[in-house]
Amino acid sequence: MRQELMSLPKTLAEDVARNLVMVANLIDEDPEKAYAYSRIALRLASRVAAVREAAGFAAYATQKFAEALAEFRAARRMTGSVELWPVMADCERGLGRPERALAMAGEPEVQKLDKAGQVEMRLVVAGARRDMGQIDAAIVTLQSPELASHSVQPWTARLRYAYADALLAAGREDEAREWFAKALEADKDGSTDASDRLAELDGVEFVDAFEETEDAEEIEDAEDGGRVTEVVEADVEDEPAPADKAETDAEDEDEDEPVPADEAATATEAATADEAATDAAAGERGGDEGVAGR
Repeated sequence: MRQELMSLPKTLAEDVARNLVMVANLIDEDPEKAYAYSRIALRLASRVAAVREAAGFAAYATQKFAEALAEFRAARRMTGSVELWPVMADCERGLGRPERALAMAGEPEVQKLDKAGQVEMRLVVAGARRDMGQIDAAIVTLQSPELASHSVQPWTARLRYAYADALLAAGREDEAREWFAKALEADKDGSTDASDRLAELDGVEFVDAFEETEDAEEIEDAEDGGRVTEVVEADVEDEPAPADKAETDAEDEDEDEPVPADEAATATEAATADEAATDAAAGERGGDEGVAGR
């Protein structure tokens, strides 16, 4: 890759190289970010085969199979290499065309692959057979000298895992368990979830203690909230609003102290008598004032 980048101006080559490094670092943990970096590198140096290949793998990791296939084809045209043939066939599977993957398995390019490439191609063909519902054919495809070998190679764990998974799909559970165990034995870097599959077959369930703690806290908070609501509602029911209370007090006073009819009449007569006396006194004063004035 460094050799290919030497065809670019130095500053540009460094920028492209940085983006390619980020693609390699992120492609397993954060494929979307890796894909974003690959697009930058592709925009800077689309005529470099290594860049097209990296862009293809980033698209493949994000399941953009049509885009990945186009990039792989471009890289193959530039280099003439056949090493991308298996992943190109797997892109055909991803696009829902397993029959094309099978057709590619019969092309002369397969004979030019190294051992690792041939094992990858075998895995792709087995996957295509399963896509087409041919489980038994998939099992037979995976039965090979590489599968029976006791030596551990970079592809051994994945090959054994695929074989175990195909056996399980065929209902051969005991054999599947045996091969999941063999896959786990060869899986030094944790590239498969063979241990989880074995646990499932043994009826073991894993519980995330952290998630359980969070759930318990949410339930407790919900219960506390419910208790507070009940208290508030009770207080509201026991204490009426001030306006309502004032009206209620006024009504209570009116109802508790009625005015008798006799007392009302007596009060009216007294008021009338007072008014008459006041008028008489006023008349006398008026007469006196008139005499004095004359």
